Amino acid sequence: MRKETKTIRVKGRVFSGTGEGAKFIKLSWVKDQIREKMGFTPYEGTLNLRLNGEDKKVKKALEEADSVIILPESGYCRGKCFKARIMESVDGAVIIPEVEGYPDDVLEVIAPINLRERFRLKDGDYVELSLTFE
Repeated sequence: MRKETKTIRVKGRVFSGTGEGAKFIKLSWVKDQIREKMGFTPYEGTLNLRLNGEDKKVKKALEEADSVIILPESGYCRGKCFKARIMESVDGAVIIPEVEGYPDDVLEVIAPINLRERFRLKDGDYVELSLTFE
């Protein structure tokens, strides 16, 4: 029996990361899997969002939901992906690295375009996502 598809809305505040997400997304095997499994070639960077309040509970729910898995090459961690609609206009995904100690209040957003440029975002701006999962 097929599970019911759910869509939830979440809002997070943009912040500058360490660049680790961008390094991961630039790897050819990561790009290939995202293209194959999510349907787009990702821009070589992630948009970091910090969640607070009720939205932090969304991250917990995602960690237990069915997701698209990015399988790692040796020495790398797995990543869980969820389809996302960003600011009601761009299709992309949220990728959650399965690495110990990863902050529970952070989402990394990927898309086929540079989201900071597209929405003229700066640190502190809010971004809304609609996430789809089973």
